[in-house]
Amino acid sequence: MMIKRTFLLLPLLMLMLLTGCATTPEPYNYDALLAAKPRSILVIPPLNESLEVNASYIDLSTLSRPLAEKGYYVFPVAVIENFMKENGLPTPDEMNQVPLDKLQENTGADSVLYIRISDWGQKYTLLDSTTVVRSHVRLVDARTGALLWDADASAVQSGSNSSGGILEALVAAAITQIIGDITDMTPSVARLANAEAINNPQRGLLNGPYAPPQHPQ
Repeated sequence: MMIKRTFLLLPLLMLMLLTGCATTPEPYNYDALLAAKPRSILVIPPLNESLEVNASYIDLSTLSRPLAEKGYYVFPVAVIENFMKENGLPTPDEMNQVPLDKLQENTGADSVLYIRISDWGQKYTLLDSTTVVRSHVRLVDARTGALLWDADASAVQSGSNSSGGILEALVAAAITQIIGDITDMTPSVARLANAEAINNPQRGLLNGPYAPPQHPQ
């Protein structure tokens, strides 16, 4: 009787063990961001570790809107980029080496956003193709260098959705590759990746001072 009861309790014990192992992610620590209360963000052209030479400038063009929609003043990225180039910094690698105090002194920015691109572009396989964007964004206090917020920005978009046989899949993949050679999908995928990272409900960027007031539902 004791052995039978043990067998009956075994599934319950295993369920309790598995439930205990599934830990809830810890909430993001916003203390530094709340203390700094930045009003403006200076976006530095991303460091590009991918093989796509244009990734930095494409990604840069997708960041201003979601940051502004969160309620921050975003320095015009084209103006900042040209200013740096005119001052002897022609590449994103060199722009990322500028000391924070110099950035703050010349722009008056409250915070600086750094981006590191790790993967970018269209990946082709025999039966499918995907457009991949992966980067890490890091917001720091322009005066102290303290980390205010960071997140991974990632999005993958499949280019072939064939539900037929292998021949149909091969034809669809070939068509998708031809279209991909003509139309670059990375801007829209980068826009999605950055918007989701900035607006993530668990660890996205908190609203800035210029965000519209939140009305109760």
